[in-house]
Amino acid sequence: MADYYITKILIPLNQHRAVAEEKPILIVNIDPSRVGVLVGARGEIKRKLENAFRVKLKINSSKGEVLVYAVDKISPLNLLKLRNIIQAIGYGFSPEKAFLLANEDYMLDVIDLKEKAKHRADMKRIKARIIGEDGRARRNLEELTEAHISVGDRYIAILGTYEQVRLARQAIEMLIKGRMHATVYKYIKREKRKYMFHT
Repeated sequence: MADYYITKILIPLNQHRAVAEEKPILIVNIDPSRVGVLVGARGEIKRKLENAFRVKLKINSSKGEVLVYAVDKISPLNLLKLRNIIQAIGYGFSPEKAFLLANEDYMLDVIDLKEKAKHRADMKRIKARIIGEDGRARRNLEELTEAHISVGDRYIAILGTYEQVRLARQAIEMLIKGRMHATVYKYIKREKRKYMFHT
């Protein structure tokens, strides 16, 4: 993945106490073009994150570097939730969708297209298959799997519950391998029926 998707957790995950504000507890690097979305109009999204997780965010707009400082106790689970929300916004999801990751039932998964494509033209082909004409294929995948899907330059990010993400990733992998869209849609419907039967 690109360097701006690297994340560093700078405190042990079993440490629950707040640390001095001058020392960041987490560094998340996102695409600099997404910094404006992370901050929000008049800083609305940044403040929402700070208030929800009792942290202070310092953001380097040119580098896309997000430094997280604790202002109160923060659990390892909440630290990971915060990281996932910031990453999801960086991967192209709206703040509204990214905040779903505050719920423990939701997760974020990312497919690295550099590992799937043989060359640049192949990557373009893969993205075209996932997006479809006028975005129709992606909309169909989202509607059928109920997951949220974001297609970037070199990645495909998936946000949803475990089952939604599992199904969406499998469907996308099938499309990458060249399976017909109709075949993939039938597979999704069949898998959803099996899942509903067993739950």
